[in-house]
This record gives sequence, structure tokens and C-alpha cells, in this order.
Amino acid sequence: MTALVQTLDHGPLREIRMARPPVNALNGELCRGLIMALNNAVSDGMHGIVLTGNSKVFSAGMDVPHLLSLGKDREALLDGWQAFFGVARTLAESRVPVVAGLSGHSPAGGCVLALCCDYRIMARSDDPARPFAIGLNETQVGLVVPEGIQLLLRRAVGVHRAGSMMVTGEMVPAERALAIGLVDELVAPEQLLPRALAWLGALAALPQQPMLQTRAIARADLVAALHGDNVQLERFIDGWHSADAQRALQALVARLGK
Repeated sequence: MTALVQTLDHGPLREIRMARPPVNALNGELCRGLIMALNNAVSDGMHGIVLTGNSKVFSAGMDVPHLLSLGKDREALLDGWQAFFGVARTLAESRVPVVAGLSGHSPAGGCVLALCCDYRIMARSDDPARPFAIGLNETQVGLVVPEGIQLLLRRAVGVHRAGSMMVTGEMVPAERALAIGLVDELVAPEQLLPRALAWLGALAALPQQPMLQTRAIARADLVAALHGDNVQLERFIDGWHSADAQRALQALVARLGK
């Protein structure tokens, strides 16, 4: 286990918390730590998992400054992105239910991880004027949203709405995210974990074999969406190196540095 991932058991349910300050940017170490933690929870006989972040950000997505620092090292870039998609697949293929406890903003890769979970509960911001937001904002930073990720969002909010959101790179405020089905519940921050545990507890109280088999059938399309043919990582890396993408990514890093 890595220090970037913390775990806490609540009876037969396990909380897995991303702990890479300040914004849980996803690098190889964090992604591999998450894969290990998710697999360990299943092998330890846990009945369900809650995936959480910090009090302001669930995950800000991939660590773009680190990826840009790799320059033209294609193998290193592939390794980083493969680790990320490895987490997504591990969540999608989990044999036990997983709740995304969205403790804060969830852009890009953070949104992808949430979409791979069974249920999404988002915290209300302490400042109503600055609500937490979630969405796939890749086009705003010069990246293409692969077909497999598009399928995940379509699954949650419908084909037309998903297309519009992804083309514009829209980040959706929490109340609207609830209204369109991108998140399933919106709660006060202190209720995030209790509600996630309660939802998982209700599933754990059901006859397990019928519930888990029904769940597997219901999520088969999600698993299929993340097949390599739908992600086409080599093509994605080609797009990463395009002039448009590099300009937008460098501009993002400049904004983050201010």
C-alpha cells in the first residue's frame, strides 16, 4: 500500500481515500495504489467500498504538469495513462459495489472514476455561491474524449446531453448534476460518508447472489466501454502530442502555477 491511499474499515465496508495533496492529481503511484487497495478490499471479503477524496476536491484528474514533463517519452506517457485506465477498469469490474463519495470538485479523470462507480454522492459546498462541479472538461484543455469515456457519460445522462457536455467541456454545478442524473444524491459534507455506508449497507442486506448477479448484468455495458478498442490509447497519445493539445495543456499549467 502507498501513503497516497488511506483505508478505513466500517464493519464489512471499506473506505478508500485518495490522499495526494493538494488536489489528488492522478499519477502512476496513486493509480497503482488505488488498484491495489480496490483489489485488497475484494480479497479481504469486504461487502462494499466507498471511494473518497479530500474536503475540497475528489480528484482533479490526471497530473498534467507531470505528464508534460515527460516530453516526447511515449513509453512513459503510455505507462501513466495505462495506470489511470487500469483504475477505471478495476472500478468497473469490481465484484462488490462501489460508491463514489464526491467530497469536492470532480473534473476530467475524477469524473471518469466517479462514472465507473455504482452510485455517486456529492457534497454540497460550504459556499453556495461556489458550488462543487463535476464533468469531462477535456476539450477545454485540448484533449479528445475517447469513445469509451463518452459511453460512460452517455450511460449516466443520455446521448444528446452527454454529447453537448463533452464537446463544450462543461463542468456541471452540483445541483444540476443531481437534476440530470450525473450524481445520485447531494448531501451536506458531514453526511457524505454516512449516506455512502447506508447505501452500501442496504445492498449488503439483500440476498447476495441475486443482487450481485443482477448488478453484473446491469454493469456489463460499463465494463465493455473500457475495452481497449473503445479507448484506443495509442491514438489518444498521438492527440496528446498535437500542436493544439500542447498549447492548451501548457496554458493550463501556466494557470495552475499562478
